[in-house]
Amino acid sequence: MLLWVGDESLKKFLLIFSVFLSFVVVVCALVYGASVTDVEVSLAINKKLPIYSVETDKKQVAISFDCAWGTEHTDEILKNLERYNVKATFFAVEFWVEKYPDYVKKIVSLGHEFGTHSKTHSKMSTLTESQITNELISSTNKIEALTGQKVKLFRPPFGDYNNKLIEVSNSLGLQVIQWDVDSLDWKDLSAQEISFRVINKAKNGSIILCHNNGLHTAESLPLIFADLQNKGYEFLPISQLIYYENYKIDNNGRQSLIR
Repeated sequence: MLLWVGDESLKKFLLIFSVFLSFVVVVCALVYGASVTDVEVSLAINKKLPIYSVETDKKQVAISFDCAWGTEHTDEILKNLERYNVKATFFAVEFWVEKYPDYVKKIVSLGHEFGTHSKTHSKMSTLTESQITNELISSTNKIEALTGQKVKLFRPPFGDYNNKLIEVSNSLGLQVIQWDVDSLDWKDLSAQEISFRVINKAKNGSIILCHNNGLHTAESLPLIFADLQNKGYEFLPISQLIYYENYKIDNNGRQSLIR
């Protein structure tokens, strides 16, 4: 016997099922020691995703640096980028841009690009649509005024996002960027530990997360660049690695062309 379910009943059923599935995901993550966030990214129903990496046959990767606090190690980072002919992407918070305008100009003069990392480094999934809009417009305007570059990329502080944040960002012409290779340089790991993590996790289309003021980040870069370049990898700015049209993003946040 077939059971007919009306539109409203179906919606209620799907909502209840979604809540139940989220509960199961959290329980499984806790039981098996997985990251709840990672599991949610791959399983949550109707969840919009940023770009974590890019599907490509080419041996290309991107390295990025989040800029929110200080500049003590930035000159050494820039020297190593130049030494290995690597062009990178810097995601800057507005208050960092305001405090260090000369560094912003220097970074761009060396051929690197900027994306926004928000205005105030807030947890943006908790903000309203108008607050998100203000965070993004204010910070992109500040960067564009100093660099003369159009800002195309946005990295959410703390890697925190929701559907609303992605929708607002996209409506403003910004691609939301995460990462699939975390250097964990903010934990003050040694240069060897940082480089080991990056080298062993990098693959075609990877986006590498670093920070401009990590204690041993600059020291790790020659090890990373030498190893990956010897393996045939080319480093591109993120804006040159990702796709802007006719693409899809899978449950792992990997962007690919629709063929």
